[in-house]
Amino acid sequence: MKERVATCIRKTKETDIKLTINLDGSGKTQIDTGVGFFNHMLEGFARHGLFDLDLKVVGDLEVDCHHTIEDTGIVLGQAIAQALGDKKGIKRYGSFMIPMDETLALCAIDLSGRPYLNFQADFTVEKIEDFDTEMFREFFYALSYSAAMNLHLKVLDAGNNHHMAEALFKAFGKSLDIATMEEPRMKDVWSTKGSL
Repeated sequence: MKERVATCIRKTKETDIKLTINLDGSGKTQIDTGVGFFNHMLEGFARHGLFDLDLKVVGDLEVDCHHTIEDTGIVLGQAIAQALGDKKGIKRYGSFMIPMDETLALCAIDLSGRPYLNFQADFTVEKIEDFDTEMFREFFYALSYSAAMNLHLKVLDAGNNHHMAEALFKAFGKSLDIATMEEPRMKDVWSTKGSL
């Protein structure tokens, strides 16, 4: 399988983002979004998915964290799609459950080319450190649509809000790792239609 690395840049009046992802990495990260808790979540995603992720975001944090987080989701989704290319020879589906103390989170992915997000997580606080909790859904929505993936994320057992968020990001990383793995028996795309 060829090297699966992509670099995407997005520059608007609200954000300036440069992101490089290696889907076949070892979990190395260099992340600076200006939002500390978001950095922590993305580090967990990359480490547990074994993706190398280099990310620099300059956003209008003097307004709030919305544009920074949403636009990062757009760019990460674009980079994942670009790194996957035609998706020949990958498993396509991936799912994982992550326990984190009292919390249990589930993620299921289909790299189908059809974007959809099913997000079920009820946070009980408005912010975790410098991260507005309503932005979790916005991030994954932007990512799922720009990557054209079917993404289901659910907190099955709730509890500490930090644990819930971290379990979701780690479950997403593990699920994406599985979905992007090579399937040696599949030489084409895994679809009866012949394309994804």
